[in-house]
Amino acid sequence: MLHNRIVVCRAEKGWTQEELAKRVGVSRQTIATLEKNKYNPSLILAFKIANEFAKSITDVFDYQEE
Repeated sequence: MLHNRIVVCRAEKGWTQEELAKRVGVSRQTIATLEKNKYNPSLILAFKIANEFAKSITDVFDYQEE
């Protein structure tokens, strides 16, 4: 399972889900689903999100075996 810190990173920037979604080219619903760990992003989307936060991908996403 891929866990993420999108909510925390987004709060640090003061961004809404809508703002992050526009920055990375997806819908607000996609961001909401990612934040609930109900959807794993493509590698490209994961990098886009990490880049928007100026963090490494491993600072935002963490893979854990179930």
